Amino acid sequence: MPKSNPRLNDKSVFPDPVYKETVLRPLFDGAKTHYVDGFRRIDRAHLVMLVETGILDGTQASKIAAALEAIDREVDPAGLVYTGEVEDFFFLIEKELKARIGADVAGRLHTARSRNDIDHTLFKLGLKARIDALMVKAHTLLAALIEAADREKATLIVAYTHGQPAQPTTFGHYLSAAIEVFIRDIERLSEARRIVDLSPMGAAAITTSGFPVDRARVAELLGFRAALQNSYSCIAAVDYITSTYSAIELMFLHIGRLIQDFQFWTSFEVGQIYVPNALVQISSIMPQKRNPVPIEHMRLLASQTFGRARTMLDIMHNTPFTDMNDSEGETQSVGYEAFHAAGRVLDLMASFVAAIRIDPEKVAINIRRSCITITELADSLVRLEGLSFRQAHEIAASVARSVVASGGGLEHDGYAPFLAAFEALTGRKPSVDMDQFAELVSPEHFVAVRTRFGGPAPEPMAQALRAYRNKSSAFAAEAQENAAREAKASVELDTKFKALMGAA
Repeated sequence: MPKSNPRLNDKSVFPDPVYKETVLRPLFDGAKTHYVDGFRRIDRAHLVMLVETGILDGTQASKIAAALEAIDREVDPAGLVYTGEVEDFFFLIEKELKARIGADVAGRLHTARSRNDIDHTLFKLGLKARIDALMVKAHTLLAALIEAADREKATLIVAYTHGQPAQPTTFGHYLSAAIEVFIRDIERLSEARRIVDLSPMGAAAITTSGFPVDRARVAELLGFRAALQNSYSCIAAVDYITSTYSAIELMFLHIGRLIQDFQFWTSFEVGQIYVPNALVQISSIMPQKRNPVPIEHMRLLASQTFGRARTMLDIMHNTPFTDMNDSEGETQSVGYEAFHAAGRVLDLMASFVAAIRIDPEKVAINIRRSCITITELADSLVRLEGLSFRQAHEIAASVARSVVASGGGLEHDGYAPFLAAFEALTGRKPSVDMDQFAELVSPEHFVAVRTRFGGPAPEPMAQALRAYRNKSSAFAAEAQENAAREAKASVELDTKFKALMGAA
């Protein structure tokens, strides 16, 4: 017997109840949570453009505008419950329009557009707002880091390599290194925002439209800096997502490294950072404990941010170059959690950096015990005694071994071993006397002579701090420019839309 045609026998009714609960309801809830304002702005901007290009006449547009205004006034998105009567939030608005002005006029709003270009525009509007909010917090942290670097530019610390004391520098010099990385992180996020800031509207499903739409005008009314050129790219290229979350991923990977140092430097054994009581929690059983747990919270939140950003990249991996649900509503919601955790880290770190101080007694003890100024003794012997660096290094190494073995310090206990090592290697006495030796191996001298570009001495530090402040000012100017363009667009869209209703 011939097999029956399943299409003819299909009596099912959309939506399948399991599909409704597992997919459609979460998507609807996500839309009403995140995209109500975006839908509103897109509808209004598209309507204004349709009238300005002559695709829609003023009478029809006036009816649509009045109905959209009524929907905004009468429908509370927060109170909506998904019933399955319509597919999604977009069709709910279309249903509301039809109920007010009829299917013929209501249906004209969707001329020359698709849910494809609408969706990616929604997601870009959502990302821009979140990037801008995160940027405010990043700029605040950058300012806090610069102020701390300036405040601590002469404050000695022990710098570590491979987990061991290496050389003295200043806390300001260390923070300057972190500032330079953070500036590059902000630049990457700024570049990602520029990629996000291109409008997909007018691409329609894939190839634009036969109607004479003005894509640049819609972009302008929505506050985008321009329209994204290739229409296929508008609905298929998710690099605005990958660029954004790559930038976030790297920012918090790098912040995590700074946090690790803070954790190490606040340990009892190292103790060169003092965390004030306001940022310390006590033990419930051990009365001696001072636990700087905000550092741990920064670390775990930075890791959550990194992980969520990486998840976004993993979701995009090996997807087809086309419009797809993989990049849409539920995925976007996952990404927003990265922004939430990221903001908490930036806020906490800005407060933490402003509050902490270096413990000079701990630093002095660790410098004395570790002989970390010995490099400058070797350098000075080359300059003052005419030795090769390898000879000088051998003498310095011998001095360091002797001092460390005796449990002493270079400034007070190093001269005798120095004399012995110098004479043993060169067969003569050095010109460096005890007072000069003490100065050469002091941490203050070590820092002061490192005047080269990028060093910790006052001159290069002053130069660096000026450059960082200039960068910070440039970031602020760019943010103000973006905000001004978007504010202007918002006012113009509101004015043009009201004009359609005869209210202006």
